[in-house]
Amino acid sequence: MPRSIEPVRAALNAGEDGYTLSAEFTVDLGPRLEEAVARGVPLFFNFEFTLERNRWYWLNDQVTSITINYRLAYNALTRQYRLSVGGLHQSFATLAEALRVIARVSALPVADKGVLKPGENYTAALRLSLDRSQLPKPLQVDAIANSDWQVSTRALRWQFSPPPESPAK
Repeated sequence: MPRSIEPVRAALNAGEDGYTLSAEFTVDLGPRLEEAVARGVPLFFNFEFTLERNRWYWLNDQVTSITINYRLAYNALTRQYRLSVGGLHQSFATLAEALRVIARVSALPVADKGVLKPGENYTAALRLSLDRSQLPKPLQVDAIANSDWQVSTRALRWQFSPPPESPAK
């Protein structure tokens, strides 16, 4: 039974202040991981985004890099799933609701307006993954040997070229 986190779509959008990222993933943890989080084992997810300016004469120039760390845990007293991002916390009645929030990035600011130059080519890449190194130590050993703890992830890469700026009216 495949357990995976797959990117469905991603787009960079130009706005008045700069560029924003919207992305969506499908998240299938499988029954073993869903049971583990329901029993109180916190799961950690990493969202990574990079934007590089393509150069033919040298290595690509990294324009921006963003990492967001999620912590998902179940609280048996409140019977709610708690999703934490930095100092922000949000509670959900079901695991599916919490995973839906992790799986969707909407209007995330990634670059200011003057950073990307129209006519130049950029490579954007993003990935959402389960961070097994953050599991409790006894489970890390089990996660290495047991395929039930393995979640395959795939990075999505695409070429992006900013649109030419429209003349001021």
